[in-house]
Formats: sequence, C-alpha cells, structure tokens
Amino acid sequence: MGRVTARRRVLRVREGGASYRPDTLAAEEPMEIRVGGRPLTVTMRTPGDDFDLAAGFLVSEGVVHSARDVAGIRYCAGATSDGGNTYNVVDVVLAPGTAAPDASLERNFYTTSSCGLCGKASLDAVRTTAAWSVAEDPLRIGTEVLTALPDRLRAAQRVFDSTGGLHAAGLFSAEGELLCLREDVGRHNAVDKVVGHALRSGLLPLRGTVLMVSGRASFELVQKAVMAGIPMLAAVSAPSSLAVDLAAESGLTLVGFLRGTSMNVYCGDERLETVPVA
Repeated sequence: MGRVTARRRVLRVREGGASYRPDTLAAEEPMEIRVGGRPLTVTMRTPGDDFDLAAGFLVSEGVVHSARDVAGIRYCAGATSDGGNTYNVVDVVLAPGTAAPDASLERNFYTTSSCGLCGKASLDAVRTTAAWSVAEDPLRIGTEVLTALPDRLRAAQRVFDSTGGLHAAGLFSAEGELLCLREDVGRHNAVDKVVGHALRSGLLPLRGTVLMVSGRASFELVQKAVMAGIPMLAAVSAPSSLAVDLAAESGLTLVGFLRGTSMNVYCGDERLETVPVA
C-alpha cells in the first residue's frame, strides 16, 4: 500500500546559510475508483483510508446512501503490466438492487486534488439527489464550542505535523467531541474519507454533527455535507459564492473565517446559540 509521506533531499536556506537535508512531504498518488469493475473516476489523493474515500465519493454522487448498498470494496490486483497490485485501483461492488452509476457520471479524466467535482456544480442536481434534508435537522451549537474546533482539528492532525502539506476534515458532535478525522492533499478527498467512514459504519445520515475543514468552503464541500446529511459546515477560510447559494438552498449552516473567537456565519445562523445580535 502507498505511503502517507515521502522523503526527499532539499537545499535548506536559513539566515544566510545553506545545507542539504532530507525533508518529509505529503504523498500524492492517483487512485482509480471502479464500480463493479467499470472505471468511474481517477482522483489524486494521499494513500490511506482508500476504501473510505471510494465510499464517500459514491455518497457524494448519490449512488449509495447506506452500508447496505455496498457489498464489498477491494483493491484490484493485476493493475500493472506484470500483474502486480499498485494499491491505486479500488473496485466497489454494489449490493443487489443498488443501481449502478449513470453513464454520464463516468470521468475518464482525473480529478486533481484541488478540483473536486468540477463540472457537476449544479444546485438542481444536489437538490434532486440528496437523500436527506439538512434543513430539518434540529442541531444547535454554542459559539464557544465552534470557536474551539479549529484548535481541536489541528491538534489531531498527525501527518500535518511532519509535512505541513495536508488538508484535514473533522466530524464533531454538537458538544465539540471529535468523532472522525481524515487528512489528504485534497480538501474534497479528506471530506469523502470522513463520509465514507460514516457510511461503512452505518452512521448516515450524520444528523446533529458539524463538519470542520482546514481550508476554504467550496461548492463541492457543501455538496458533500448535504449529501451526507450534515447540517453544519465550518471552515477556517472563505466560502465561494456558489457554496453560500447551495448552503442557503439546502438549509445548511455555513461558517467561514472561523479563527480565534471570530467567525462569519453566511447562512443558517439560527443554529448558533449565545450570539447577541446588535
């Protein structure tokens, strides 16, 4: 199986001096996701939690909604010319009665680690395929709990400590308890790994939870939260305009610039407690 980190020799320049030394980098390798042996997409990711990544991706696409929809997930042998296993090809076997992905979803080009679901950014598509309504979720959370999440997320990032090059996605309870954390070079991959873990554990929909991400809140991250039934998405950086549109359309609470004791709440502020509004 691929490694999460890699070592490379670098020239390090500090205060007028220079020296060669090894540096630890976040690993990035392609992973092809197949469904029933049929190629669906290729994404650039950090190896690790690959089955969660594949399962979470299929949740985001509306292909599966529960652990019952998946009969099995495995690495494909014979992915190389000599018949070896690169651990970079994952095949998902759907349970009997679960419809295969529509042919229009096939992506024979690869998805970059920063891109996500480019080309599928449609508000109508998410509204019609989401299995659960996050607008009906009764989640309430105190601002003091929210402002503590970035530090809790950062403290749990093991690979980031050695590389400084990974995004993180953490699933928290309304009380601020960390339920699941995943890291990856791609923001959307980290979220897919969290969602895939929840699917495989039989936890969907993720009602009453908060998804905290280490970067910005893009459209695809809001989409993935909605598709998993997560009622709140919080990010340390800015959301995009389309992310705000989708969150408002779906009834998701979207928080950006969550740093220190401050934050911007772009929609769904009724879920926040202890906030006096001038």
